[in-house]
Amino acid sequence: MLEQNYISGATAVNIAGSVEAALAGGRLARGDALPPVRLLAGELGVSGATVAAAYRLLQDRGVIVTDGRRGTRVRHAAPIAVPTESVVPHGARDLADGNPDPKLLPDLRKRHFKVRQRLYGDDLNDPDLLALAREQFREDGVPADHVSVVSGALDGIERVLREHLRAGDRVAVEDPGFTGILDLLNALALVSVPVAVDDEGLVPSELRRALPSCKALIVTPRAQNPTGAAHSPRRARELRALLASRDVLLIEDDHAGPVAGAEYRTLVDRTSENWAVVRSVSKSLGPDLRVALLASDAQTHARVEGRQTLGIRWVSHVLQRIVVAIWRDRAPLRAQRIYTERREALLRELRQRGIAAHGASGLNVWIPVAEESATVQALVQKGWGVKAGERYRVASPPAIRVTISGLSVRDAARFAEDLEEIVRGRSALSLSP
Repeated sequence: MLEQNYISGATAVNIAGSVEAALAGGRLARGDALPPVRLLAGELGVSGATVAAAYRLLQDRGVIVTDGRRGTRVRHAAPIAVPTESVVPHGARDLADGNPDPKLLPDLRKRHFKVRQRLYGDDLNDPDLLALAREQFREDGVPADHVSVVSGALDGIERVLREHLRAGDRVAVEDPGFTGILDLLNALALVSVPVAVDDEGLVPSELRRALPSCKALIVTPRAQNPTGAAHSPRRARELRALLASRDVLLIEDDHAGPVAGAEYRTLVDRTSENWAVVRSVSKSLGPDLRVALLASDAQTHARVEGRQTLGIRWVSHVLQRIVVAIWRDRAPLRAQRIYTERREALLRELRQRGIAAHGASGLNVWIPVAEESATVQALVQKGWGVKAGERYRVASPPAIRVTISGLSVRDAARFAEDLEEIVRGRSALSLSP
């Protein structure tokens, strides 16, 4: 007989409800194992199918996960967690928010956009926007036969995940990686499997280790957040070879797009079965436009657009036409050059002071440290607000993230000097070699 007194009921709904009540009441904790189906069915006097149905309900709600030989367990984290973001104190220079420089975004006030009202039954997507997107994707070697318009990069990623995966599935992610991705997987009751990253992208040996247990891989080929990693030609070939023999959903996140400061080297090829590449305009044209383009295989495309028609139906054509009107401008190219100058200036200043840092592309620089919180607080005292790396990491070592989008060359030197003083003045904050 099982030694448990928290699960009861004669129907799947009641059994599932008793588990949730036990969790809410503290009789079950995160990570606790649930009884095997056969044993619990015997104790409750119900069929194994009834218990299995109860467990499926709990899994679909994100309460439990099935982990192979380890059995069925309560999830370690709540399905929906509101992230707590640190606020940069008043008066400190904000190098934490991850935003593009507003001065380098197109000024929408100076433009007169010609748009007309769209009605139900019209095309989902603007044909001119699709044509521009297909041209860009093909230039980067991404198949562009099927392109959708979504409301930002994370919206596109979530839609693809929902169409292919179910609660409890394992997803390989970059470590360190973008907090939005980690939070999204948690909310969808998917399990993050960390894969180490270096300046060239995912480490092949680490990806090889992770792939056998994973149903999907989310990767950032350039401007990786937070490390700035970007695929080198050799690394992209190695990773494509690893994926060629794997039945895994591949999702690429090109959140920085044309201001990334590095070429786009995709892992997708014509032999890939289930895949998607999402390209956002948030960093190049502005986050408030809420527009991203999603290239994908035919099946994924049909599922995503089919589900859109049941929900938001379409991304505003007003926004789509604005993107068409300004995407041809050369403003993103100017922004890319300036961001590259600022990022390289900070890396150069840190290197001259013997401080290791990473930032091959993108709007952020990742600086390994021995103690995150103390480093962040010490920098605040000197007038700098940066992000502690804790929320970006799964198994990787401590670091801080510095957003360089608004950091001038002169400011980069000041920041590096202040960080050097902190490092030399407090041995507890000595940076990793």
